[in-house]
Amino acid sequence: YDTAVILNQPSLEKFEQRIKPGGTLIYDGYGISTPPSRKDITVYRIDAMDAAAEMKAAKAFNMIVLGGLLKVRPLVEVEDVIHALRKTLPERHHHLIPMNEAALRKGMEIINPAN
Repeated sequence: YDTAVILNQPSLEKFEQRIKPGGTLIYDGYGISTPPSRKDITVYRIDAMDAAAEMKAAKAFNMIVLGGLLKVRPLVEVEDVIHALRKTLPERHHHLIPMNEAALRKGMEIINPAN
């Protein structure tokens, strides 16, 4: 893999070695007890579970992680994600879009290179 987003220890143990040298690993600090050890990849930590709890929005976890990924690997613009949400979510859920945008931006803010 070029990039892996890993959210728990079993997945880290299974997939860390499958990342190509020079690749990127993003992990959530909440689900990992033994951090990644490879030196030939770029490793980022995002405390998305903690941020979701702070926001009192557990369902925002995935958007926080996505925000971190988009900061590291800018595959699409945040505005494009928001536009896609407006097009795909039923209108009765549009009130959740501001929370999702805040979660994306929070993820971009809190992702950090791991030591």
